[in-house]
Amino acid sequence: MEASPSSPPAPGAAAAAAAGVGGRSPTSLPPSPHLTNFFVWREFVWGGIAGAFGEGMMHPVDTLKTRLQSQAIMTGAKAQKNIFQMLRTVWASDGLRGFYRGISPGVTGSLATGATYFGVIESTKTWLENANPNLSGHWSHFIAGAIGDTLGSFVYVPCEVMKQRMQVQGTQKSWASAAAKGSISQAHGAQMYGYYNGMLHAGCSIWRDHGLKGLYAGYWSTLARDVPFAGLMVTFYEAMKELTEYGKTKYLPHSDLDVSNSFEGLVLGGLAGGCSAYLTTPLDVIKTRLQVQGPTSRYNGWLDAITKTWTSEGARGLFKGSVPRIIWYIPASAFTFMAVEFLRDRFNDKVDTDARELATLSIDARSEVEKAA
Repeated sequence: MEASPSSPPAPGAAAAAAAGVGGRSPTSLPPSPHLTNFFVWREFVWGGIAGAFGEGMMHPVDTLKTRLQSQAIMTGAKAQKNIFQMLRTVWASDGLRGFYRGISPGVTGSLATGATYFGVIESTKTWLENANPNLSGHWSHFIAGAIGDTLGSFVYVPCEVMKQRMQVQGTQKSWASAAAKGSISQAHGAQMYGYYNGMLHAGCSIWRDHGLKGLYAGYWSTLARDVPFAGLMVTFYEAMKELTEYGKTKYLPHSDLDVSNSFEGLVLGGLAGGCSAYLTTPLDVIKTRLQVQGPTSRYNGWLDAITKTWTSEGARGLFKGSVPRIIWYIPASAFTFMAVEFLRDRFNDKVDTDARELATLSIDARSEVEKAA
């Protein structure tokens, strides 16, 4: 789950920050009692809603990705399906319902991580820069994004385990049919976990059979994937915002073009999410395989999973599912950014003028104004 905490800058925002918001000196901007609330609890709310929205929209693609990445350990087949073959398989065996298996834990996990990502990152970045003035720019963006996503992992990981196990099962009919035909790998005679009727049943079953360790299966591999992803995404997003603002200033200095925050969030968020998703695909493959394997331990930890995957499948195996992962993250990140910026813009009408003006600035520009105030 994964988006930038700051509003994309409005046209001329950087120039406005340098000269003072609205043409005023920055020192004339009085502290507003609304600012603390706006940049803390409201960010949690908007981030949670946006995260859940993005997951709900793109869950079918995530189901394809999960099945592609896990088919080697679920079936043991050497001849594996591509994305189009998997699409036909899911549709033929489960219909539309098969693509939405696991959506409840998926939305729950994305809601939690979206809330912490947006709600924590702004205050964390400010704290980091105040504690260490030399730590600014892209490094502070990276660290703040990583911390925000890490906090959400305590809820996200158990939801991810439940979601992915439900995704590979499909409907009860297809799962029972696959087990009867012996197409589900059961190494050493071990029984694969039973069918889950829903999120609550999945959680209770995993807890009963494997305890807390089962619900947090692949926790460290999830952090190894999500911390770099979250840090990279916010870094890419802020860099693209700066590049966009530079382009406006240099090539369209007198243009009346007014691009909404929501549209910038849609475009830049999608690009940032797609780039970050591809670079972290190998980490996602290892995490998925650790989480969906049955009670028999095919992999004895993260390093063992990497070694065996590389030995048996090579680099291609580590990038398995990269296409659906990118296809998922580009629109999911775009929808998340767009939703957050839309909610911010709509809510800004109820916030005083100074707060609205600050909300249109990037993280760095907003921090400069607040410090000057």
